[in-house]
Amino acid sequence: MSKHIRKLPSDPIQAAHSILAQLTGEEPRMGPDGKEPAAVALGRKGALKGGKARAEALALQQRKLSALKAAYARWSKKTTT
Repeated sequence: MSKHIRKLPSDPIQAAHSILAQLTGEEPRMGPDGKEPAAVALGRKGALKGGKARAEALALQQRKLSALKAAYARWSKKTTT
């Protein structure tokens, strides 16, 4: 049994369905963070390819422009502390 108790949906019909699914064991298996492991693996697989493929597709000048824009966005934020 998992240590975490899932929050029930606010809709009473969905809450009843969720309770029934948990009692009968039909609830789909989820990882500890509430995400389906197969979906997480598939997303990670695409993410690992994405950055490298994008870098290869962009020209040097475009990569520089993108990096400058990202640096400006990151460091131009004003802090409130």
